[in-house]
Amino acid sequence: MSGPAGDRPGAAETPILGALRGHRVYARRWVFLLVLSLLSCSNATLWLSFAPVADRIVQYFHLSTEQINWLSLVYLAVSIPFGVVAIWVLDFVGLRWATILCAWLNFAGSVIRSLYCMDIGTQDPFAFLMGGQSLCALAQTLVIFSPAKLAALWFPEHQRATANMIGTMSNPLGILVANLLSPALVKKEEDIPLMLVRNKAYVILAVCFGGGIGIFSSFSALLEQVLCVKGYSNEFAGFCESLFIEFGVLGALVLGLYVDRTKHFTGALKIGLCLTSMVSVAFALVSQLQGQTVALAVICSLFGLFGFSVAPVAMELAVECSFPVGEGAAAGLIFVLGQAEGVLIMVLLTALTVRRAEPSFSTCQDGQGPLDWKVSVLLMAGLCTLFTCFLVFFFHTPYRRLEAEASASPSIQEDVCPAVEDHTPHLAAMPEALPWDPTTPSTDAAGSSGAAHS
Repeated sequence: MSGPAGDRPGAAETPILGALRGHRVYARRWVFLLVLSLLSCSNATLWLSFAPVADRIVQYFHLSTEQINWLSLVYLAVSIPFGVVAIWVLDFVGLRWATILCAWLNFAGSVIRSLYCMDIGTQDPFAFLMGGQSLCALAQTLVIFSPAKLAALWFPEHQRATANMIGTMSNPLGILVANLLSPALVKKEEDIPLMLVRNKAYVILAVCFGGGIGIFSSFSALLEQVLCVKGYSNEFAGFCESLFIEFGVLGALVLGLYVDRTKHFTGALKIGLCLTSMVSVAFALVSQLQGQTVALAVICSLFGLFGFSVAPVAMELAVECSFPVGEGAAAGLIFVLGQAEGVLIMVLLTALTVRRAEPSFSTCQDGQGPLDWKVSVLLMAGLCTLFTCFLVFFFHTPYRRLEAEASASPSIQEDVCPAVEDHTPHLAAMPEALPWDPTTPSTDAAGSSGAAHS
């Protein structure tokens, strides 16, 4: 709900009185909720990013354990005095400016934390780490109280609990990310800068492909509801869902064999996502028409063929661009982020539907008026296109794992018998001692002639 200032009711009435009188709700409230949730998640990740790898942080920065503990305790210490200030800012300055201030504090704190790893000539890493953590702690006091305020001002009474839940639960999600990501990134002391300076390619891949996972999850869950409004039976919706899965598995098999031979991971991913976006637009248009069973069946088949097929390729790229991070962490974090984005996308798509009062040819059996999904499916196509365009233009990465394997062993791709490889490690380590090397004495021949003479 929005007042004259964009984030609170009019100045002449209290928020409670304004809520009782009723306000118009806007679709952009979900965008605001998404921004607030991402801020809360990232802030919680920054809070505990050092704790899971405290022993390696101590050795790398030559700090004490007590100093490392203070990097986490500063969040608690700052929240006591500045929590009161944050309450005043939210109530009297407004939610909008509180969110903007929180975003800048979060950004500045994360940058300051990483300055020591950028060779700027300082000898006091603790000052940078504590300074950055302190700014992030100030941001926490603003973002941690905001979900309830946002729900009260921008959402109707039947959506407030859901909005509050999404905004609040994004904070423990950030803690989960910190506990999974930090140990995965920091295998040894030299990996500390990798934890503080983010991998741009991985972040782009995680956000864009994670959004694709969310779109596909929403498509699978809502397909029957979208089609039944236009008179299609549940049996036909199930048939389209089965085509979606079957062609997806087929596409993944074919594309997997192709990239195994060519190693064109990035090109295959970008082309596949472009084709998926085109099909998503076609679905958004055709799904709003009646009697298009053949067209919908073809579209669902192509949606699975192009969309599902790039999933294994994206997981391989996640490992390649984040190497030497563990494979499980690199792929798993994208999946977790995809599920989180799926929750937000599905809530957003269902929230944008409206009940139609006029009679309809709907076959939905929910006992209520038919829903209008036009805006929702167009938004789904728009999000799919947006994620695709961002990844196509900004995602570039070397294949770090393949390069490391090639430099370690040029013949890494050759099939080698494990038993022979295990029992003859000296052949690879000392090629100059091989009996057929013309530059070394023929020791085997000498030994043989000695044996024959004796």
